[in-house]
Amino acid sequence: VEGIDREVKEAVYRIIKLAEDIGGIVEEISLPSLEYALSVYYIIAPSEASSNLSRFDGVRYGYRNVEAESLREMYRRSRAEGFGDEVKRRIMIGTYCLSAGYYDAYYEKAQRVRTLVIGDFKKAF
Repeated sequence: VEGIDREVKEAVYRIIKLAEDIGGIVEEISLPSLEYALSVYYIIAPSEASSNLSRFDGVRYGYRNVEAESLREMYRRSRAEGFGDEVKRRIMIGTYCLSAGYYDAYYEKAQRVRTLVIGDFKKAF
């Protein structure tokens, strides 16, 4: 298999041999849609994160900035200070993928491809 670290490859082959030695049947399988799994992850995971993290507004959940002088400023500052850069990036990507005009093009399409990946795994196992 191309692109796999030598140590990882050797470990996998040791496990395959161990499985065969104790009576396991090891067969090569095909997962044709697996090449799309990472792309699907980078759409679905941030979308779900953005949806799930929307409740962290500083009122009922999450960090609250107590120095804000208005509700709007408290929301803004709580989210700006309460989330790290990577979390903010994922929220922005997820919000974009779920927004009107892009939902069908990104999130819905990713869900359909995810279903194909799941189907390939079900067929294989």
